[in-house]
Amino acid sequence: MNYENLLIETKERICYITINRESKLNALNESTLEELYNALSDCFYDRSIGGVIITGAGQKAFVAGADISEFAELNVEQGMELARHGQKYVFNLIENGPKPVVAAINGFALGGGLELAMACHIRVASDNARVGQPEVTLGLIPGYGGTQRLTQLIGKGKAMELILTADMINAAEALQLGLVNHVVTPEQLLPKAEEILNKILAKAPLAVAAGIKAINASLTDGINGYETEISEFGKCFGTDDLKEGVDAFLNKRKPLFKGR
Repeated sequence: MNYENLLIETKERICYITINRESKLNALNESTLEELYNALSDCFYDRSIGGVIITGAGQKAFVAGADISEFAELNVEQGMELARHGQKYVFNLIENGPKPVVAAINGFALGGGLELAMACHIRVASDNARVGQPEVTLGLIPGYGGTQRLTQLIGKGKAMELILTADMINAAEALQLGLVNHVVTPEQLLPKAEEILNKILAKAPLAVAAGIKAINASLTDGINGYETEISEFGKCFGTDDLKEGVDAFLNKRKPLFKGR
């Protein structure tokens, strides 16, 4: 598939998705969100791909927010549909996807950009990154899950402060708060993301997917996370990968997982 706003590259088992609107600081417009849905769906379906790295084109921004020009004429119902559609088809798709997604934050991650990074399973930031939720300066609040995920990651008090003041914070503070997992130099950003993802890709794919599902269940209303864990744990016993992992352990060899 041809993309106008994304660069897609697959190397070995990693799919690299680069948001390629550098002149707009990689802002998320409707077309880009649609392309992200298609690209991510393809990655999750393709058995040859084990995980995804999402980053932004250029050195200035991961994603500097949503494309505000598209907001000007929306009414209440259209605004709600914009948020609902984006959450369902991109942000929740990433969070609940069966394969690990790493955000490589190469600069500004603001508004929808920070929401995109928070939907990813792991976040690595360059030391020049700055992140925040500035929506209240526009008379808005985060609409792609930002109020929920930011609170889950850093706690209610600090999430309140960042969202209500619209303050930006640097990468070092984001690391201290637990908003990102690692901070590295710009040159080491993609290598660090690859290092983490390759560690995951050496493990059993079905177990990785089960882990993602069980962890997400701990934060999902109406779902008993403990029961989800029990169920996913049990399902692992029906996989060839568990047999391979146990046999490799007992025979002191490296396992060769096949995702079956």
